[in-house]
Amino acid sequence: MTGPTAGDGDQREAARALRRVRSPVAGRIRLACVLSALGALAGLAPFAGLAELADALLATPPDRDRVTLVAVLIVLGLLLRGAFMSAALTITHVADVRLQAILRRRMIAHLGRVPLGWFARNSSGRLRKTAMGDVDALHQLVAHQAVELTAAVVTPLGALTYLLILDWRLALLAVATLPLYAGAYAWMERGSNEALGKMDESSARLGAAVVEFVSGIAVVKAFGQARKAHAAYRQAAAEYTDFFADWVRPMTRVEALAGLVVSAPVVGLVTIAGGAWFVDRGWVTPGEALAGVLLACVIPVAIEPVGFGVLNRRAAAAAAVRIQRLLDVAPLPVPVSPRRPAGHRVDYDDVRFAYDGHDVLHGVSFACEPGAVTALVGPSGSGKSTLATLLPRFHDVTAGAIRVGGVDVRHIDPAELYRHIGFVLQDVQLLNDSIRGNVALGRPEATDAEIHEACRAAQIHDRIMALPRGYDSVAGQDALLSGGEAQRVGIARALLADTPVLVLDEATAFADPESEAAIQDALSRLAGGRTVLVIAHRLSTITGADRIVVLDRGRVVETGTHTELLDARGHYARMWAAYEEVPA
Repeated sequence: MTGPTAGDGDQREAARALRRVRSPVAGRIRLACVLSALGALAGLAPFAGLAELADALLATPPDRDRVTLVAVLIVLGLLLRGAFMSAALTITHVADVRLQAILRRRMIAHLGRVPLGWFARNSSGRLRKTAMGDVDALHQLVAHQAVELTAAVVTPLGALTYLLILDWRLALLAVATLPLYAGAYAWMERGSNEALGKMDESSARLGAAVVEFVSGIAVVKAFGQARKAHAAYRQAAAEYTDFFADWVRPMTRVEALAGLVVSAPVVGLVTIAGGAWFVDRGWVTPGEALAGVLLACVIPVAIEPVGFGVLNRRAAAAAAVRIQRLLDVAPLPVPVSPRRPAGHRVDYDDVRFAYDGHDVLHGVSFACEPGAVTALVGPSGSGKSTLATLLPRFHDVTAGAIRVGGVDVRHIDPAELYRHIGFVLQDVQLLNDSIRGNVALGRPEATDAEIHEACRAAQIHDRIMALPRGYDSVAGQDALLSGGEAQRVGIARALLADTPVLVLDEATAFADPESEAAIQDALSRLAGGRTVLVIAHRLSTITGADRIVVLDRGRVVETGTHTELLDARGHYARMWAAYEEVPA
């Protein structure tokens, strides 16, 4: 006996994910299935009625009352089938809309609670695919499959039950070709779980490549790299196409033959020939033989949705797994008894941090004093940005502590923490909102005068006023800002929020030379009374910092002012010498 395989584990995970994802509307789906079953049974009444009608008409003399009654029952069966199926599909479509709204709201609410650093490790393409494409992928399963699959199961079972009541030989005749279909289907199913898993992964890569390419098309075209950027999409599309073709090509002929043996014409010919023989032997009446032919032709038509349903269920299960994995991302821990900071001094106390099992920071300790600018410098990969993002809890430290106002940031409620800490990163994201709304993101109640003052300080007010609708211009529509301009909007946003602690990750990295000095002067004036932590990639931007912390391989190797560090002739002095040698 062999143990459970990885495929078994994947199937169990998919089944659990489907149950959990569909749970908000599971009751409605069950009700729809009951109605679908009743509709399927009502739909068999016309076929059985036609057989009864044939016997009544062949009687000598014809039984008019029986003919009238059977005709009424046939019409009633058709009406009931339409009513039940319509009600069932209405319920499942309403359930589908409700489920999509629930899942998207749940994902948005959950993503608002996960650590901000999680987003840096997960591409926007995959997130969009999960939030949009994967939720849409559940439509067929919720709105259609439950109802159609129930009818596909109840219809042949009801038909066979009725034929068994008439004559067991008619029931056997109706399913005579099914073993051939079942054998062909079993052959096609070999290794399908693994193949579908690979196809789903390939589809996810293709979707992410499309989103990422479209999102960055303006930038790559501007720099003449459209062909290079398009290569990732072409490769993903080629991999998906090649895999899909290699998988389905051997199955197409078998599938065609399998479909043929259970097609209505073939089943009809078999049952007509067999029924004629049964009538000749006196086993059944002509009406019963007609019932056998009609109901036998219904069975393969009803079975067809089962095969499509299996594929739809697998696709929906894969989507449900991704949705559930997103919902299972551990949220940022919230303190049970939160504390409020007493002041806004920032202390890094023996901070250690590991990412994917690799140590990034090794016992880093330093303080950022209120009213002072502390700059972090060091070579790429030294841990500068990591230290900065640990302060607003993009991640939590592995060991040690970061304190604001004497309180560990992990003991401060996240909403309270973000009222104390503002940050401007290199990659500023503007919402699809007005410039006014983007600047006032942290203070929606801010007045126009306050917004304008923050924008003037960030040297972006004049550029905004030059836009078609000024502060009412929408980012990405009639407000097409450069990287440096978007960064200055981000600076204005942080300044308007008026947080006592400000984190700047090379906030002037994309500023043009003319406005960089003005921005630096504005930041210096507004730093009064604030605790400012600057991550510097260009040393010229932090020569006036009150304290410079030099990092190397996740450790503090030097601290001091620009002059003190140059006099020490250590790491910083060598970095400065190398910086000055680089032509402007």
